[in-house]
Amino acid sequence: MSWSRFSLSSAILITMLAGAGVFAAHAQSQGEASNQDSVQNSQDQQDPLKRQLPDKERFKQQKQLHQELGTAYKKWLDQDVRWIITDSEKKAFLSLSNDEERDAFIENFWRRRNPNPDSPENEYREEHYRRIAYANEHFAAGKPGWMTDRGMIYIKYGKPDSIDSHPSGGQYERPVDEGGGETSTYPFETWHYRYLDGIGDNIDIEFVDSCMCSDYHMTIDRSEKDALLHVPNGGETLYEQMGMAKKADRFKGGLENLGPGPGSSSNQSKEFDRIELYSKLEAPPEIKFKDLSLAEFLTSKKMLPGPFFPFEVRTDFVKVTDDTVLVPITLQIKNKDITFNTKDGVSKGDVSIVGRISTITDRVVQSFEDPVEAGPYPAELLPREMAGSSLYWKAFPLRPGRYRIDIAIKDVNNPDHVGVWAQAITVPRYDDDHLATSSLILADKMERVPSKDIGAGNFIIGNTFVRPRVTTNPASPASFHRNQNLNFWMQVYNLGLDEKSKQNNAKIVYQILNATTNKSILDATEDSKRLSPNSDQLTLEKSLPLASLEPGKYIVRISVDDGVTQQQIAQSAPFTVE
Repeated sequence: MSWSRFSLSSAILITMLAGAGVFAAHAQSQGEASNQDSVQNSQDQQDPLKRQLPDKERFKQQKQLHQELGTAYKKWLDQDVRWIITDSEKKAFLSLSNDEERDAFIENFWRRRNPNPDSPENEYREEHYRRIAYANEHFAAGKPGWMTDRGMIYIKYGKPDSIDSHPSGGQYERPVDEGGGETSTYPFETWHYRYLDGIGDNIDIEFVDSCMCSDYHMTIDRSEKDALLHVPNGGETLYEQMGMAKKADRFKGGLENLGPGPGSSSNQSKEFDRIELYSKLEAPPEIKFKDLSLAEFLTSKKMLPGPFFPFEVRTDFVKVTDDTVLVPITLQIKNKDITFNTKDGVSKGDVSIVGRISTITDRVVQSFEDPVEAGPYPAELLPREMAGSSLYWKAFPLRPGRYRIDIAIKDVNNPDHVGVWAQAITVPRYDDDHLATSSLILADKMERVPSKDIGAGNFIIGNTFVRPRVTTNPASPASFHRNQNLNFWMQVYNLGLDEKSKQNNAKIVYQILNATTNKSILDATEDSKRLSPNSDQLTLEKSLPLASLEPGKYIVRISVDDGVTQQQIAQSAPFTVE
């Protein structure tokens, strides 16, 4: 109950209680014990504190409560955390009735975002206020920098990886996907982020200063920076110059006024993607740790409250750029270890997962918290499903170097069932002059994905869905049934290119070996020129039916012999056939 609602309703409440007193006195003469319950029920039904208020009255109360907040709390809510507080958190804060509750709320607000909950220092909070100071210093435009769109994005997501800045506007050569041709623009900037947690990879955000007053606003319409957009015959696109379109065609509806052009069809197909992107950018960033009690297991030596909750973890490495490596992390939890709740004939299990990736100096560089749902399954099929597993997948871009991964999981339907896992990893450096490969991934499912899903979604690496088989440790063999396919995926990097032909020249050998006798069961050879002759990188994707293999232990081995650089490299992985 909020204090403001009590104040507004006090007169009504006093009148009601007075009436209730008269009624109670009369009830006592008729039999006090039998009638007191009905008096209480009548009060509950008429209690104005429990009555749903009209929107107008509710907004009025919220406004009055806002005015009652102390100056420091009001500044904290309206300025300090304006861009990062969620709607539910704001509603909860406004419902608090005293400063003691507000102080506790603020303390927990920052703790839930702290990458190291046990640390007395909160890196997130310190970085947040540093960003506010930076925004005020660099983005002010007749108003404080934190209030501008550039300030909002900087405060939420930090410094972009690169900025394409046009502070004076002027002559601009349009990219083909914007229609081509030359025009003149207002001042504008494009901020590029290689990765934003919860949003995606390769994010471009455009800001335009259409008022020429240094107040750059975020725009979803790339034509908004065109200063000649409404000037007849000015700043024509390629199609307009060739007479294949008219400038009026730009204003026939749609998200952007780019007009017909070589990339217009692809622009139309991406309109909803752009709307979704900007919706995510304007929302508060995801809270790092909603479950503080579980997050504490990442850094503390706290004893587990109940039986250990077992799970397996697999890490892989895939080159993205010269200084960035994608590190997919896959968790496997056996269904038999999860507590299922059955309701209305449907059984479902829920697991909460928190984790962090830190450097050897204990600086947190990535953190995550997500739920995993097992099921739902029809209740009568639950015993059969207990033999299966539930998978969780998350991929992080990291720079080469040494890291530590800490993960904790909790059975939501049995909160004392907690499991923890920690491991050091070394993210490899893929030097340009050394032949190298990604991890060799054995997968129970592998398939190409639609173009709209490339680079996004669970188990998607590039343009391929790759769901790895997870084992108790990297040396343990992955298990497959004879009615399944053995799918394997690997990338090869830094192949040499012949100076004259500009083509690679490598031989790839695929082998299936009997792990007991080390004899080859299958040999196949492939020429790199058949895959991608002019590239220094190859993606190897193969599927092998296992029906012809007897149950037993095997090894898949892939060897690459580069005829240009005279380098060789090989990867292998064990598996069993049941």
